[in-house]
Amino acid sequence: MSVLVTGGAGYIGSHVVRLLQQRGERVVVVDDLSNGRAQRVGDAPVVQVDLGTDAAAGALASAFAEHDVDAVIHFAARKQVGESVAKPARYWAQNVGGTANLLQAMEDAGVGKLVFSSSAATYGAPATALVREDGPAEPINPYGQTKLVGEWMSRAAGVAWGLRAANLRYFNVAGAGWSDLGDAAVMNLIPIVFRALDEGRAPVVFGDDYPTPDGSCIRDYVHVLDLARAHLAALDHLAADERPFDTFNVGSGSGSSVFEVLRVVREVTGVDVQPDVRERRAGDPPQLVADVSRINDTLGWSTTKDLTDIVASAWEAWRA
Repeated sequence: MSVLVTGGAGYIGSHVVRLLQQRGERVVVVDDLSNGRAQRVGDAPVVQVDLGTDAAAGALASAFAEHDVDAVIHFAARKQVGESVAKPARYWAQNVGGTANLLQAMEDAGVGKLVFSSSAATYGAPATALVREDGPAEPINPYGQTKLVGEWMSRAAGVAWGLRAANLRYFNVAGAGWSDLGDAAVMNLIPIVFRALDEGRAPVVFGDDYPTPDGSCIRDYVHVLDLARAHLAALDHLAADERPFDTFNVGSGSGSSVFEVLRVVREVTGVDVQPDVRERRAGDPPQLVADVSRINDTLGWSTTKDLTDIVASAWEAWRA
């Protein structure tokens, strides 16, 4: 199989690229390299282009033809909640526009399989302790809105021209499968804490007055290598004739608060981490934890690593 991976030089994408390479698949990466690093993808060819620009159509057409692409795994997107609230038009242009360009290129080239990087942000602020894929999808920030629209787009392409798609709604991704593929972007909680420790600062926690046991936000943390395995399981699932679902939560099924994560960071690093607590950040729901029964039952996937594994692997990669 030949797989095109958009955003494949980034944090999550590079883990998927490496797993695909290890099982003998041919891989081509499309990435604008704004956050990605070409050295992460080994000998996979890299096409440098921003999917949200007019140049994307020609670059994708050439890549599909030259590499005889069979399927696409689509990561390329902007992904910061706070930034999306401040710059919503940028997110609609990049995330929705880029996905539209990709889907059109896939239709033109006859590439009929897509695994789409969606997000738990599509749920907004759910009223239930565990969120299910068939529950309300009511995103409360532009980032989550663009991801939900991406799901609608893939589904519409399925009706219009037969695209086979799987939408993976990620919960909080962290850790490292290999020390050279750690999260270098410093956009998520654990690397943000590590950078603060390096700089001798207290890590910032946004809000300690949420309706949770310790007042901090609760999230479902999933190890990036487990998440990468979920992409391969979803990709393989697209070959099946019976596909009752096209959307899957990817998480551990249990939640950890921000303060609990800091406790594990203390245990792993030996550093007495004391946070700088500030006001809540716009667009953050109090709790997001996955019901993972659908992906367990349909794809046979489940997590293999816990929060300590996540923090320890992230710390090893950070120091490397």
